[in-house]
Amino acid sequence: MKNLSLILNAILIIAVGYLYIDEFFEADDDHENSESSINLAEGSIAIAYVNSDTLLTRYDYYNEVSVQLEERRVKLQQEYTRRAEGLQKQFADYQRTMANLTIAQARAVEEDLGRKRQNLIQYQETITQELLQEEARITQELYNKVASYLKTYGEENNLQVVLTYSAGSGLLYANEDLDITDMVVAGLNSLNSAEPEIETTDSEPEN
Repeated sequence: MKNLSLILNAILIIAVGYLYIDEFFEADDDHENSESSINLAEGSIAIAYVNSDTLLTRYDYYNEVSVQLEERRVKLQQEYTRRAEGLQKQFADYQRTMANLTIAQARAVEEDLGRKRQNLIQYQETITQELLQEEARITQELYNKVASYLKTYGEENNLQVVLTYSAGSGLLYANEDLDITDMVVAGLNSLNSAEPEIETTDSEPEN
């Protein structure tokens, strides 16, 4: 889950930090040096920021899908371990009884064990890909939810720019009065509580 947290945190930074760039620069070319420049000079651009570390910690959706994805990972890992241990036992049985087998029998057992080993490798690749795809889906959903909410929040509160802050980011100082993290978290969680429960894929790859 550490990797997922890093990925989602990076995506959140993108979602928040650049949400209003297009809107900020969509003035007509004929007005490039007029009203927009005056507003910048007078410092009248409405700016706020969100602490992405706090948001991820307190955002119910993120916590819910993180728990579900971890449970899915553990379940798949346990299934892989069960299959790997079963194959190891079959290999040990073959080594123990190999002296009593004919050449043809031994060859048949070795071919069967070889196929099962390939199936196990394929299963491992399948579940790895499945988890990566699930992480990508969650990342995209997180981006969509945060970006959509911030667009609405920004329009309702006349914000032109929303920045993101996290430990180690390039933002060294910001007035706490500009921090809208609590409002954003509350709004996102309110929307999340009104949505249907999250469903995750629970199909087992074939042997």
